[in-house]
Amino acid sequence: MKTIMPSILGVQVDSITRAEAIARVDHMVRDGGQHIITTPNPEIIVAAQKDLEFRAILNRAALALPDGFGLMLAGRFLGTPLMERIAGSDFVREITKLACEKKYKLYLAGGEPGVANAAADTIISRLRNCAIVKSETEPDVEKIREEAPDILLIALGHGKQEKWIAAHLPELPSVKVAMGVGGAFDFIAGRVLRAPRILRRLGLEWLWRLILQPSRLPRIWRAVIKFPILVLRAKLQ
Repeated sequence: MKTIMPSILGVQVDSITRAEAIARVDHMVRDGGQHIITTPNPEIIVAAQKDLEFRAILNRAALALPDGFGLMLAGRFLGTPLMERIAGSDFVREITKLACEKKYKLYLAGGEPGVANAAADTIISRLRNCAIVKSETEPDVEKIREEAPDILLIALGHGKQEKWIAAHLPELPSVKVAMGVGGAFDFIAGRVLRAPRILRRLGLEWLWRLILQPSRLPRIWRAVIKFPILVLRAKLQ
């Protein structure tokens, strides 16, 4: 049974450790149901304030990973502390490791052309006994159904990927766990460098991303400026 989650600005987030989260994924694959994993971060929560369809999908998730240093601070400030920050891109690696160990079939779809394939090749080179289906840029329901994966990872950008999963998961009976992974394939394939560990621990990964990708400025503004304003407003109400 799904427990009651803490809520930050109307978006539910699990207070959970990384080990507990991966154990739940393993259980999800084996329990026979269909489950959606989301990765709420400050930018996603800001988007969900106006996009009510997106918010509803986030709040139906079987597992909502607290992705972002700002989320941890907001949780404490609002009186709903979260146990551990679990970056979505890191958790994707945990899922692939679990899948290879338990021989669950993975399907990777989305991202820029060739990125899902490159990510799959990287995973296969690092782990043994992996059953991974490489995919085209856009996910295709018929191809996914034909391959019958246990776990589906889709990279279409936040909002679009969650809506795609919510709309099409019932058409994919083999899929037990589906997760929108944003830019995780880029990190796994080595197309985009992760911030140094010290910056991640200090909550400054956004600064690293801004230096490497100045075009992300509007997104970073929403996460670093707008999100704290909304949190402060919620606290004062």
